[in-house]
Amino acid sequence: MTDPWKILEKEKQLTPELRRLIGERYGQRGVKALEIVDEGRVKRYLDFFVVVGSSDEYVVEEDFCTCSDALFRRGECSHVIAVRIAALTGRYEEFSLWYQDGWKKENLEA
Repeated sequence: MTDPWKILEKEKQLTPELRRLIGERYGQRGVKALEIVDEGRVKRYLDFFVVVGSSDEYVVEEDFCTCSDALFRRGECSHVIAVRIAALTGRYEEFSLWYQDGWKKENLEA
């Protein structure tokens, strides 16, 4: 099977063929990851990538994600796949601040 990551690393953009390959390789998780990227829900902070989910925000660092799918299944969740896609294509919103500092402030004020 053709490796979509090698192609994406070289081309730096999502083509219909790459979308198909990601869907074939990762199934529903791949399809969901593409939707996340298309909807602009990947954020890059100084310390982490964050994916805005339907009910929460998930911190992603390399192959680790704070979502329950990744924690219990121990595989690549849609958030990790979305961050890989976003990082290689530049399709993320960038923030020049530390996510951890914003999270601490929110939780201390609550």
